[in-house]
Amino acid sequence: MSVGSSLSFNLNDGYIEALVRGYRSSILTSVEYSNLTQSEALDDLRLHLGTTSYGDFLANEPSPIHTTTISEKCTERMVAEFNHLRFQAVEPLSTFMDYITYGYMIDNIVLLITGTLHDRDVSELVEKCHPLGMFESITSLSVAQNVSDLYNSVLVDTPLAPYFQNCLTQEDLDEMNIEIIRNTLYKAYLGDFYKFCLYLGGSTAEVMSELLQFEADRRSINITINSFNTDLTKEDREKLFPNFGLLQPEAAHKLAKADDFEQVRSAVDVIPAYRTIFNSIGNGEDKSIEDAFFEYEVVLNKLAFEQQFQYGVFYSWVKLKEQEIRNIVWIAECISQDQKPKINNFIQIF
Repeated sequence: MSVGSSLSFNLNDGYIEALVRGYRSSILTSVEYSNLTQSEALDDLRLHLGTTSYGDFLANEPSPIHTTTISEKCTERMVAEFNHLRFQAVEPLSTFMDYITYGYMIDNIVLLITGTLHDRDVSELVEKCHPLGMFESITSLSVAQNVSDLYNSVLVDTPLAPYFQNCLTQEDLDEMNIEIIRNTLYKAYLGDFYKFCLYLGGSTAEVMSELLQFEADRRSINITINSFNTDLTKEDREKLFPNFGLLQPEAAHKLAKADDFEQVRSAVDVIPAYRTIFNSIGNGEDKSIEDAFFEYEVVLNKLAFEQQFQYGVFYSWVKLKEQEIRNIVWIAECISQDQKPKINNFIQIF
């Protein structure tokens, strides 16, 4: 199947694609960021944000405003725009946009599992869930008293149920490390999303293959680094790697055997883009591997908008908005904590 034909694409998806490209054009520019960084207090930041595409979305918030409020309201705005697109989408775009939300659902469910295992109040945890990963049955979590209740009342009825059925048993939710659960679910989810994009074919398959391969490889690298000095064996580590990506299979196998950061660098050096990412850290700049990945992700997502008649722009717009929100929160935190010398250490988008 291919969604790349201009005639067929415009018939069902042309208007929504124009909307998302309009949303993309409203992403903050370097000039607008420059104005934000001049703020002396969070209320000044609120005024500067009011002159951007965000408008007066914080006008009704009491002073003094808090960083968490700014983050929540920015996220709510992004989710409202996403839902505006999703409600107008028809197949197969509607399913594609549903796939975008599954990652947030996984994070929400893992948050709830973690809280339940630590006897946290479920209704309190629901408030901390990302709104893009909410689903109808999540409201029934208030009756869950343990992991068994959580699985039976919620997980079986979610779109993620096949990933749990294929990767986990109910007992695993009690015994497995929480991060192993998250990475096992993400492996199944990313593989499923990747197959769906290949099924769509055309420019969507081309654009999304590059984006999802990067996401798969980033997860493999992070799993390796985070597993150092833990009880996770190298064999179990490799089982958590997504089964596609530029690193598969040889470099991924070498990565699974890495014992330190330098061996990780050596394993991924065969991929020019990842060699550049690793070379960009540790050269005197205060940059983490996570920051370097975010920078490269921004580049890929900006490139997605260079091609017409494909669904990758919807995925990339969400990722760019996520980065924009991280930037705004970073600036707000620097102002709030009086760390102005670090205020420009965010990732420019445009």
